Amino acid sequence: MRIVVTGGAGFIGSHIVDAYIKEGHEVHVIDDFSTGQKANLNPRATVHTLDISAPEAAALVREFKPAVLSHHAAQMDVRRSVEDPTFDARTNILGFVNLLEAAKVAGVKKVIFSSSGGAVYGDQEPIPANEEHATLPLSPYGVSKLAGELYLGYYHSAFGLPYVALRYANVYGPRQSSKGEAGVVAIFISRLLAGEPPVINGDGRQTRDYVYVADVVRANLSALATSYVGAVNIGTGIETDVVTICEGLRAGVGSRSAAVHGPAKAGEQRRSCLDISLARKVLDWCPEMDLKTGLERTVAYSRDAH
Repeated sequence: MRIVVTGGAGFIGSHIVDAYIKEGHEVHVIDDFSTGQKANLNPRATVHTLDISAPEAAALVREFKPAVLSHHAAQMDVRRSVEDPTFDARTNILGFVNLLEAAKVAGVKKVIFSSSGGAVYGDQEPIPANEEHATLPLSPYGVSKLAGELYLGYYHSAFGLPYVALRYANVYGPRQSSKGEAGVVAIFISRLLAGEPPVINGDGRQTRDYVYVADVVRANLSALATSYVGAVNIGTGIETDVVTICEGLRAGVGSRSAAVHGPAKAGEQRRSCLDISLARKVLDWCPEMDLKTGLERTVAYSRDAH
């Protein structure tokens, strides 16, 4: 089938493009390359260098008439969203609505939306959080992701546009950028390989649910086939604190650089872990990669690319 993947040169999006092409789908990528890398691009994808907010991006969707819009383009830096919520909203809300309007006209059969299982819930109690957990985002980034889901609910009820909003846990793995604030695993590895101490924000006892990118890709493949409409958590159901991640990576790299602690980040919740029972039911999906092996593979990739 025809699929448009926005953010298809990015960390997660590029892996999804590879998988869709491997399955025989015709894939067009929309990416402005503000964070995406040309090296990540699959040569069999048709690439369009466009901002998702641009009229040209909407025109592409209308003209190509994809069966599926896989939306992974985003402003994903929590800290930047706190410093500049207008920019965050312009990209994550207005840019997405621009594409949804085009999808409505083009007769798109499904939207797969990359949401955030950490950011939309905010501080979580009880742990792990299921999809019925209160949504109380602590950052403009979380607000914008939740807004995307609400717009999808509107387009489904008003125009019959089906969707699956995949609420990702903390995704890590090969191709993750070490720049910005998006990926603590990639940032730690980059510093350790350079012989520099990793910097932990706050006391490092904040927890996250770390899910390997290949498992996320399988969820996106399953989302193509499901008839389910709504939000689905994609994680592991296991809490791991930042100090534990850091020590595991130090061991994996063989580094003697001890971590240093900096100030806690504004807009960062204390605990995050996702209940994945619904994903097992509606996507027939569960994670396959354990954290230790996933971190080892990510270190090996980064060492080769360093």
